[in-house]
Amino acid sequence: MNITVYLGSAYGNDPDFKTIIIELGTWIAKNGHTLVFGGSKTGLMGELANSVLNAGGKVIGVEAQMFVDEGVHMDNLTKLYIEKDIADRKTRMIELGDAFIAFPGATGTLEEISEILSKLSLCQLQCSCIFYNVNGYYDHLKAFLQHMIDCELSTPKQQQYVYFLDSIDEIAKILKDE
Repeated sequence: MNITVYLGSAYGNDPDFKTIIIELGTWIAKNGHTLVFGGSKTGLMGELANSVLNAGGKVIGVEAQMFVDEGVHMDNLTKLYIEKDIADRKTRMIELGDAFIAFPGATGTLEEISEILSKLSLCQLQCSCIFYNVNGYYDHLKAFLQHMIDCELSTPKQQQYVYFLDSIDEIAKILKDE
């Protein structure tokens, strides 16, 4: 399975982020999955890709030309797609993914996973959309999505493939059923 992971290109200030992203990458490789990610060598993105590669797995990077021009892309990937802009990058990452995980990140991560949420609600995708809720990082978003349902602006059916999970074991269980 191709697992698209959206995450930060910084490290953040929680040391668990680095530890857990390395565990996730190792799990992806050890279970025969392929990582699809944004292609950057910096921060958590670089740690994730390196952990998959170090465990013998395959990594597909999808990078926008502007980041290639800045020299932040990884060179040692199984495959690197270079797209003209962020919009094309997002489209390619969705095309390549079978399941989607949002690890802690910033506004780019939020934008990317929001597109998955939207496509799920419109029945344009049928796959797992997982928020890896490390140390409660996505608690407020979880409450907000429930608030949408409570206000009858969204429905449980529109959010049926959306999961807020706290461990690799929970992620493995959800993805096993895919």
